[in-house]
Amino acid sequence: MNNKVLVKLIVPEIDDEFDVFIPVNEIVWKIKKMLVKCVNDVDGVNLDINKEYILVKKDNNRVYKNNEIMIDTDIRNASELLLISK
Repeated sequence: MNNKVLVKLIVPEIDDEFDVFIPVNEIVWKIKKMLVKCVNDVDGVNLDINKEYILVKKDNNRVYKNNEIMIDTDIRNASELLLISK
């Protein structure tokens, strides 16, 4: 699967983490929406889809901008990402 990366998604708001495949050819804001929907479906929680979330890489605290394409970021397999609500 060259078009996806496997990352560990940590959601501090619900104190849970997930292993998720992320498509590398998508824009960060679309990925964030997809991740919120995924967490809602898998965990049965109600994260607000209309709320603003930020995506942060755990090891270097890099915040990803909404208009970045995933393949142009430093996110690779086994990256740990935080999904934090503003």
